Amino acid sequence: MNWARLSVLGISLAIAACGGGSGDPFSNGGTPPSASFKIDNSNAVATARASYNAAIDSSDLAGIGGGAGFSASAPGGLQTATHAREASGLILNVISYVPFALDPENCGPDPSFGTITLSGDIAALGTLTPGDTFRVDYDMCDQGLGEVIDGVIDLTVVDFSGTLDPPLYMLAMDAVITNLQVVTAADTVTGNGDARVTLDTQQAPFVSAGVSGTSLTMDANASSETLRNYVSSQTFDGNQVPAEYTLAASGTLNSTQLPGDVTYGTDPEFVGLGENYPQSGSLLVRGDASSVRLVAVDDQNVRIEIDTNGDGTVDETLEMTWDEFANSAS
Repeated sequence: MNWARLSVLGISLAIAACGGGSGDPFSNGGTPPSASFKIDNSNAVATARASYNAAIDSSDLAGIGGGAGFSASAPGGLQTATHAREASGLILNVISYVPFALDPENCGPDPSFGTITLSGDIAALGTLTPGDTFRVDYDMCDQGLGEVIDGVIDLTVVDFSGTLDPPLYMLAMDAVITNLQVVTAADTVTGNGDARVTLDTQQAPFVSAGVSGTSLTMDANASSETLRNYVSSQTFDGNQVPAEYTLAASGTLNSTQLPGDVTYGTDPEFVGLGENYPQSGSLLVRGDASSVRLVAVDDQNVRIEIDTNGDGTVDETLEMTWDEFANSAS
């Protein structure tokens, strides 16, 4: 079995209807929590960067991050170019293994590379039915991709329409992630939480995808990030070269990189080409009677707009490149 991207099935692509667009990105009911802090020029860049990373990390759960859906990398190109094909092929592959074998399968040439066990209950061969369940159990699985995966993903099909072969469908699944750990030479990332995931390939090569959930925690060597009431949605248009992508995201972020919680939302959604940084769109981050907005000037440059008293007026503006923003120490 090709296990290399198995977790794409579980941490797949979520509620396309969440959209981005203009307007208030916090209209889904999110408000800055009481544990928030004042955003000013001393912390605005760090706040914007942590929130941008949270938006990217939640979209990475849409199968465009590491082998288990997590990414510990700094912000960069969104790497949307292959996720729909990978997820589609994976679902077909999993279905072909029904009924599931209960024995663990080696991740490499022998048991020293760890194992992965797929179990579940599918109502009908060759398709998916609401109520179908999967469990993916990684046991120190080393697939030779520079990472070792350990932990469990439980999946339940919520809705399915269309066909798996050809892969033109709308799929919705609920996922529960339990101590899912990805170990690389640079970092160790451990995830726990829940997600509602969807993938729409009915108009492929135009696909829409995303993820939403009530809580997701990602612990890394340098920091711990918890997203609450989070939503991320994407589109990918493979009809053009380079492909155009969009990304919309919102949620509440608690990060050890910040002195308190913030609420973030795209306003409007980010738009970009290929694996480049976004060329348009912005992310508004709210703290205690204050905010910072990250604006994509183009795919090379960004603008940081700081409102220190929450009156809606920009009090200070910073200009920098995307790379400077991604790698800034403050």
